[in-house]
Amino acid sequence: MKKLRLASIDDKGVAPIPVEDFMRNPGSLAYQISSDGNYLTFMAPWENRANVFVKNMGGSGEPERVTSSKDRDIAGFFWKGDTLLYVKDNGGDENFHIYSSSFNGAQEKDLTPYSGVQAGLVSLLSGVKDEILVTLNKENKTVFDVYKLNIKTGALQLVAKNPGNVQGWLADRNGNIRMAVVSDGVVGEIMYRDSDKEEFRSFLKLNAGDEVSLLGFTQDNQSVLAVSNQGRDKAALVRFDLQANEKVLFEHPEVDIANAMYDSKRDRLLYAAYVTDKAHLHFFDSEFEGLYRKLMAKLKVSESEIGINDYNQDMNKFIVSVSNDKTYGRYYYYDSTTDQLTELANLSPWLKPELMADMHPISYQSRDGLTIHGYLTLPKNKKPEDLPLIVNPHGGPWARDMWGFNPEVQLLANRGYAVLQVNFRSSTGYGKEFLNAGNKQWGRNIQNDITDGVQWAIKQGIADPDRIGIYGASFGGYATLAGITFTPDLYAAAVDYVGVSNIFTLLETLPPYWETFRNMFYERVGHPEQDKDLLKAVSPVFHADRIKTPLFVAQGANDPRVNQAESDQR
Repeated sequence: MKKLRLASIDDKGVAPIPVEDFMRNPGSLAYQISSDGNYLTFMAPWENRANVFVKNMGGSGEPERVTSSKDRDIAGFFWKGDTLLYVKDNGGDENFHIYSSSFNGAQEKDLTPYSGVQAGLVSLLSGVKDEILVTLNKENKTVFDVYKLNIKTGALQLVAKNPGNVQGWLADRNGNIRMAVVSDGVVGEIMYRDSDKEEFRSFLKLNAGDEVSLLGFTQDNQSVLAVSNQGRDKAALVRFDLQANEKVLFEHPEVDIANAMYDSKRDRLLYAAYVTDKAHLHFFDSEFEGLYRKLMAKLKVSESEIGINDYNQDMNKFIVSVSNDKTYGRYYYYDSTTDQLTELANLSPWLKPELMADMHPISYQSRDGLTIHGYLTLPKNKKPEDLPLIVNPHGGPWARDMWGFNPEVQLLANRGYAVLQVNFRSSTGYGKEFLNAGNKQWGRNIQNDITDGVQWAIKQGIADPDRIGIYGASFGGYATLAGITFTPDLYAAAVDYVGVSNIFTLLETLPPYWETFRNMFYERVGHPEQDKDLLKAVSPVFHADRIKTPLFVAQGANDPRVNQAESDQR
């Protein structure tokens, strides 16, 4: 963390900003260019819910709303020809359905109207009229089959039947299902077939800890791009030929490759992305890199602050986004033929960047010698000395915090709190060994990493040891409960949002579509019978008598992952 210029800080903080300003929905967002390049599509509030709007790029008229959801935000949308398709669930049950809307929004239709069924997109079937490939757990709630869906009529045709252990499917550039990822939750393999008329055969064996994320086929369907940690600690961007021979395209010595961008029309890899302290790019295409750096210069930002969200087939019209730790985000439209850059939206014009707090990348050593990375947000215009501190553990735990705008963190910082976010062991992005170091360490070494982060902030003189709070959601809620249960003298206040209190009941109430991941939970969290003593020792509900910290609990009634029973038991 860089040293601060204390002489420029008068220690008065900043004026309180209303809570509603941090929590209100952003303005228009998620801009896309229609497939013909003539329309902008985006989401914006209507009736207090995020709905989809369309604007003619060549006209001066107002955008036209094409969805009418009043009960739930639209979760996402995409175009198929002249039909807008969008996704939403019901009451937070995560059973997302795919809906269609006519161009003017006059007709909306649920294309997957099956109770308790979750739909997902596999392929838009480029070149095929009115049909897409989707996954549905219609026949068996625990697994997903692949169907061809007619977006005009809703007619379904089964394309690939799940035998019971397929966790993911991959279609080639012609829309044929060519690969399947099978697993018992711990070990597995990638299966392959040359055509849909053949049986699947083994392509790649996956041992415990191996993760191969299939990105897609190349344009000629002769290679597959993937992010793989097989045979290495840090996941690399690789290309497999159809005999499973691997070629490493890019890897980073410190962190996993997060993803990559491939232009199928030109058959070019554009870049690979990875996250150290911030997001960074490794470019493969000099033309694209030149465009990217030109936009960086125009907008006066770093590569960690800018993203190209969408572009048309001719690659001359672009949607560009800019965000950082103090700015929710802005969207721009860029026409490379005229070199004109036009601002489309400011997601939160009511929040002034100069009043927001800085988010500092930090690292420290755990008690057993691991390097733990994280972020410390310091309140604006306050000396970083003896501050009240809120620890905000992330969910997952197989996820990670990243540098960027976080409205909750900014709200806390605005009220004078320092906020510590820790990428404890089991967090993703730091390699296989670091991820696996968190296996069966809920409430133990994972919690120690969080505690060690608090002690680091105290030893640095930043945090007042008598004013430490903890707040988290999902696994972060578990870490909150574990923190006030197993280190009851450390925290002065706690907020648990949809957190796990009893690991036994968590494992009993996994959603049916997570059934193929059950063995993964047993491997990484613990088995309810074989690890009974361990799970009882680290489930906060059995040790509630140790809690002395004031605790606030929040729970969603329809949460399918952290069941309401997790809160009711407390």
